[in-house]
Amino acid sequence: MTKLVLLVDWLLKRSLILLMAAIVLVVCWQVLSRFVLTNPSSMTEEIARCLLLWIAMLGAAYAYRTGQHLGLDIVTSRMPAVWQHRIAFVLTAAVVVFSSIVMVWGGGELVWLTWELNQMSAALGIRMAYIYLVLPLAGVLIAFYGLCQLRCLAAKIQLVPAEESE
Repeated sequence: MTKLVLLVDWLLKRSLILLMAAIVLVVCWQVLSRFVLTNPSSMTEEIARCLLLWIAMLGAAYAYRTGQHLGLDIVTSRMPAVWQHRIAFVLTAAVVVFSSIVMVWGGGELVWLTWELNQMSAALGIRMAYIYLVLPLAGVLIAFYGLCQLRCLAAKIQLVPAEESE
């Protein structure tokens, strides 16, 4: 299980690095073509928007993995360790359920619907289903990380830190 988590971490990090590099290049080209060449590219804005969506969703999965997501621990931090552990288990289970239902199932429905309706992006001319595919993908990643965390909470062990996957 540890090797699988580390492999998914490695793939996710590398994907985010590539997506960030791509969005920087696209936005630089957009600025260059608009202000220097005075002939703005018609596709760069939509490409940047799609890349930003992928970065945000995959970045949310990675933030959840590393524990850098938004969390309020004002109440739980003042509780005994036993209750902190129980609450962490319940909240992690809720994250798994939410990501499975809303992101995986709901995102999958969105991908299927846009595929069936043959919805195309305006400037790029590609199916919107490819762009929306990040929703179920990020949901699977969050559910995977949540299930790994639940397993560790049940066994009262620590999940391998994300920094070790570099």
